[in-house]
Amino acid sequence: MPYAADVAAEVTRWLGHLGDERRMSGKTLEAYERDVRQFLIFMAEHLGGAPSLRNLAKLSPQDVRAFMAARRGGGASSRSLTRTLAGARSFTRFLERNGKGKVGALAAVRAPKVPKTLPKPLTVATAKRIADVDLRAGEDREPWILARDAAVLGLLYGSGLRIAEALGLTRSDMPAPGRGDAITVTGKGNKQRMVPLLPMVSQLVADYVALCPYNLPGDGPLFVGAKGGPLSPRIVQLAMERLRGALGLPDSATPHALRHSFATHLLARGGDLRAIQELLGHASLSTTQIYTAVDTDRLLDVYKNAHPRA
Repeated sequence: MPYAADVAAEVTRWLGHLGDERRMSGKTLEAYERDVRQFLIFMAEHLGGAPSLRNLAKLSPQDVRAFMAARRGGGASSRSLTRTLAGARSFTRFLERNGKGKVGALAAVRAPKVPKTLPKPLTVATAKRIADVDLRAGEDREPWILARDAAVLGLLYGSGLRIAEALGLTRSDMPAPGRGDAITVTGKGNKQRMVPLLPMVSQLVADYVALCPYNLPGDGPLFVGAKGGPLSPRIVQLAMERLRGALGLPDSATPHALRHSFATHLLARGGDLRAIQELLGHASLSTTQIYTAVDTDRLLDVYKNAHPRA
């Protein structure tokens, strides 16, 4: 093991805390564990032995900068490096709160600046066409699969869902057309929220269910793959790739861009930022506020293209 037994025990306790008390998802826990392991493995090589809690408490800012330089040399981006440092800091804060020593070196070093990248939403007209089954009519795929993909993509744009949220729905979560205008989804941190269900999207799901050759029990996944198992997010991404080709869209037109489009189009139509935050399931309003920048850019583009003096 690249780190001492006392450190390994605290890593296990920390991950348990994140999962049980902070309610982080399995994928988030895997990412945190991977980031902290990278940090500890480097320190083992850097210090010449498996680091213990006492060794971690004695780390200097120079040790942390050496880690950052090594990661940079390995091709890590600023975003990746910032995430790794955030994971390491979370672990060391856990140690301090539990009386296992303070690792001040991590707090003394600034994380690299990450350039802000704004979401790239689709136009309203294009977003509306994404769920059009006829766009993929020429593909050698069974009608139920095309209907399934249209239903999933319709939910991403119509309800602003993440892929994992849409694929996490069970058959009983989805009301029949005309019997409900909202659904409850489970988002990050296992937090539940209600989102709107448009009649058109409800009908897309009903069309898929009617064509699906597999039995869909109430407590089973709503969306299934070609062999009847839970649908993989990669299949949804591939479906979007094919639609990009059919519509001549850039690579930025991903399934997640449909969620961005949902938020941006609501804001453009006068949607309240707080309400959009709730619909998206954002823990912080600052996360939702990136869409105000997107909408401002759109307005400036309209001005530049339309004003005779621009």
